[in-house]
Amino acid sequence: MLVWNELRGCQEDVPKLPRECFDEIFAVDGGSTDGTVEYLRGQGIPVLQQPEPGYNRAYICAFERASSDALILFHPKGSVDPVSLRDLVEPLRAGVELVVASRNIKGGGNEEDSKLIKPRKWFVLALSALTAALWWRQGPVVWDVLHGYRAMRRDTFFAIDPLPEGLSMDLQMVVRAYRLGLSRLEVPVIESPRLQGITHFKALPTGIKLLKYMWMELRRGKPQLLERRLPVSTGATL
Repeated sequence: MLVWNELRGCQEDVPKLPRECFDEIFAVDGGSTDGTVEYLRGQGIPVLQQPEPGYNRAYICAFERASSDALILFHPKGSVDPVSLRDLVEPLRAGVELVVASRNIKGGGNEEDSKLIKPRKWFVLALSALTAALWWRQGPVVWDVLHGYRAMRRDTFFAIDPLPEGLSMDLQMVVRAYRLGLSRLEVPVIESPRLQGITHFKALPTGIKLLKYMWMELRRGKPQLLERRLPVSTGATL
């Protein structure tokens, strides 16, 4: 779980976690001051304090900490039913390298679906279409490139050579999956509004940073899949 001042969401989601599905459950905290860390530890969930700030670095920290073959990233905001985590487990066991919980495919639902104007959803769909137009060659198209609720094999994550700086990781994982021909799958998930606070990523500055990342990726030569050698985990199975 990736958290940063998500006490209310954790209180809603943690009791519903299907713990029996996982070898380990832990959290990476980006600097919470609202009691999130204390609550999680009180629920028996280890919390790793993120050593360096940044969204991309939170992912890297999580994958370095994991001791299992694959990792599901979940943001406990009270906006998605944690029971849906089960739907990501079987594709990973079947060998799929990237699994995205999608709000934008049949069976899924976006929190803006009931509104006439859907700026966040439309931006994600447009970015997904642009990403596919630039880099998709074969296999499934990913229509929710920015949903942080997703999973990846641990060896694959390090093999795509993830960029440590910025907040492009969700998009980056899809782009590199396209460019390297990795197996991928979307599973539907229904999203409701978050229970507490507002998003940490404001639309305009976040959009500009993501477009800058895409420009950088366009100028970059075709990436090579690095040797699938895993860093030694610093954590233990819960």
